[in-house]
Amino acid sequence: MKSKLIIILTSFLSELNKKILLFDGAMGTEIQKYSPKESDYLDNKDGFNDSLNFTRPDWIKKIHKSYIDAGSDCIETNTFGSNKLKLEEFGEGDRTLEFNIQATNLAKEAASESQKKVFIIGSMGPTGFLPSSNDSDLGNISLNEIEEAFFLQARGLIEGGCDVLLIETGQDVLEMKMAVEGSYRAMQELKKSIPIISNVTLDQYGKMLLGTNIQSAYTTLSNLGVDIFGLNCSTGPVEMTPSIQWLCEQKEIPILVMPNAGMPINENGMAKYLMTPEEISTKLGEFVNKYEMVKIIGGCCGTSPQHISQLRNMLDNLNQINLKK
Repeated sequence: MKSKLIIILTSFLSELNKKILLFDGAMGTEIQKYSPKESDYLDNKDGFNDSLNFTRPDWIKKIHKSYIDAGSDCIETNTFGSNKLKLEEFGEGDRTLEFNIQATNLAKEAASESQKKVFIIGSMGPTGFLPSSNDSDLGNISLNEIEEAFFLQARGLIEGGCDVLLIETGQDVLEMKMAVEGSYRAMQELKKSIPIISNVTLDQYGKMLLGTNIQSAYTTLSNLGVDIFGLNCSTGPVEMTPSIQWLCEQKEIPILVMPNAGMPINENGMAKYLMTPEEISTKLGEFVNKYEMVKIIGGCCGTSPQHISQLRNMLDNLNQINLKK
């Protein structure tokens, strides 16, 4: 557990103490702008986005650079589906370490071309299982298997040189607990400690997929010692407002807010996100002005470099105002 590790104030946490940090936006919708063909993916496995780190590293680096150019302080690795259990769906589970190291190296290469310090955030998405569920398929897995899947992913990301681990888009708090524990085990084995961010996903009524409310999710994960807690995906910023308010009232650990570009609508079978960069910026600007615990902002599904650029402008303007006070 974290209590057994020697914890140092990393440059990421030091920077977070000085200013609000800006994450990047969506990866998947940016990949789709390249109109990938089946042949672009590893072994022609259509939709295997994480394999593009090997087959189309030029695309992934360009996406990273587009967000850095837009003003991101932090970029996420293209590893949302690179835990062992997700990779096994494509027959690549044995390459978990390799997938995560490769993705981290691409992000580092993109960041190295910037004139400023850019933090590399190791993205760790769900396994696809719901261990808290009684579902005969989704709940049919041991906690040890889930912990091992995240342990291997965290190890690859740390070996690759990530600054932070981001356990994101959590839908089952028990799975997220296993992800945190697997991350701590990886740190112990590598004798290296980096911050952990834990992001849950809530519906428009403030509940996780299996009905867990924000209070229970936060209590469980903050008690494990995560450094930052946040919300991402599923909804836009408007729907997140009550949960953000409650989280900030706790005044315990920094809060991250990464909404979609509004609630998705179905258009010809495809999810479409309609919030403009200006609309996202206005709403997140309200959060950072009203709630001092909101220390990180960024975008999830449907957000683009244009959204991030607008957020950068908003934060820069806010900093100028604060300097004049």
